[in-house]
Amino acid sequence: MGLLIFLIVSYILLSISLYLLFPKADVPAMDGLIPGKNFVQWANIIGRPTWWPILLLVPIVNIFIFAGMAVNMVRSFKKYKFVHSAASVIYAPAAFFWLAKNDDAVYDGPNYTKERAYLNELKEAHRSRDKAKVERLTRRSPYKKSGMREWTESIVFAVFAAAFIRMFFVEAFVIPTPSMEGSLKVGDYLFVSKASYGIRTPMTIAMIPLLHNRVPGLGTESYLRKPNLGYYRLPALEDIDTGKPIVFNWPIGDSIYLTSRRSYGVSQPRNDKSLLGYDRELARLVRKNDVIVRPIDKRDHYIKRCIAMPGDSLQIINRDVFVNGQKQEAPENIQFLYDVKLPASFNSRKLEEWDIGQTDTEVLGSPSNPVGYFMSPDKAEKLKSLGDGTIVQIRQHTPRGSALFPHDPKNFPGWTIDNYGPIWIPKKGETIQINTSNIAMYERIISVYEENDLEINGSSIKINGEITDSYTFKQNYYWAMGDNRHNSEDSRMWGFVPHDHIVGKPLFIWFSTKNARISDGIRFNRMFKSADID
Repeated sequence: MGLLIFLIVSYILLSISLYLLFPKADVPAMDGLIPGKNFVQWANIIGRPTWWPILLLVPIVNIFIFAGMAVNMVRSFKKYKFVHSAASVIYAPAAFFWLAKNDDAVYDGPNYTKERAYLNELKEAHRSRDKAKVERLTRRSPYKKSGMREWTESIVFAVFAAAFIRMFFVEAFVIPTPSMEGSLKVGDYLFVSKASYGIRTPMTIAMIPLLHNRVPGLGTESYLRKPNLGYYRLPALEDIDTGKPIVFNWPIGDSIYLTSRRSYGVSQPRNDKSLLGYDRELARLVRKNDVIVRPIDKRDHYIKRCIAMPGDSLQIINRDVFVNGQKQEAPENIQFLYDVKLPASFNSRKLEEWDIGQTDTEVLGSPSNPVGYFMSPDKAEKLKSLGDGTIVQIRQHTPRGSALFPHDPKNFPGWTIDNYGPIWIPKKGETIQINTSNIAMYERIISVYEENDLEINGSSIKINGEITDSYTFKQNYYWAMGDNRHNSEDSRMWGFVPHDHIVGKPLFIWFSTKNARISDGIRFNRMFKSADID
């Protein structure tokens, strides 16, 4: 809704500015207020064909068409400076209003036609090697630019083009944690398609280009929270599939504590007190209530495997995932935490050969004592084959109380990361019964993701001031888990992934460094591999 209001207001202001500006080009002022005709007349003024404004109806392309028409408009009124062109692109209604009120802004004819004729004449002079004509044309040209301006415009265009591609089509991501090992490794660099699941239009518009949410070295956010636009997504090229990796904004990343280690949702240290001992910096931030609030598109990026779809029922039984009662095939490179005791004579180099114990996978102990390793079942079998004195046992996990979603051990007792659920994944348009025994499951959806006023008083539940016992979901939700099942912070910890948080589909690995450090070497064998690994 915010985006729609912004566009409507901007169009009204643009029409008014054209109404004021058209008479300077001997065009009836009223034409500026007539939808459609105002853009046709605009095209005539700058020298574009009358069908040209039709391109403004093509999503994404229309951004470039509008920018070009805006620049041609100010140049048609003899305003050739960089600041004039920049202003017309940043906000055309303001630039055109200024042209209309500026006595020095005189219509000089269709800029696009005149500039193209000039460039053709200059090109012909170069081709005929008429140096005198080239010098005369260049000297008299209103289109000539200084070397500084050429560089500035080139840099601005390059940054704009890169930011545009990153914002709408493809963005590069790096895997920072081992939650998806052994499918995607720490140090893998991915290209992610933002068009596959529908291009999400920008919500945060005042930001430093090419930065996500932090300014390196300064320790500040790279954007302003206002002004902002509402959520809107263009039609998808394909559907999200069960069992495929997805990239999304961290759902509980709207309000965070940020330490040098990582980000924490404000509810995490409250639900899991052990985090305060793990990260002393976090404890200080909690005491100071030093919270950073982020909009959806500026929350941290996560990549996990989509395990269940909207409307599915999910349960984890002894590490096996069941969706709608059917056991799901595990990813080929799934990993778990194993307690391991190796023979004293064992050569530890074998671990490296088998890719065990690398990239933050060793947990505790020493080669002669029980050690925890995250590894796949087939690698566990390799260790077991070492014979006498070898112990390889999968780690048994106990209930974690409020640390696990939905953070309500009273009504959802005994859940662990290996035995979890059952849980139903909300679907748009579906209505469920809610009460105090299940509200913890949907509380964040109702109050945060779908922006309702939720009150829980004893056995009474109010939504937007009205007592109710049911709720209808406004969007789809997904369930996401990492392939490193015992070393992944995923939906089991913070719940559902809303559809408006979906960023895109991982395409392929374009670069990979060992342990996310180029000094440790490059994994050439992983470059240009598909990121759709199962």
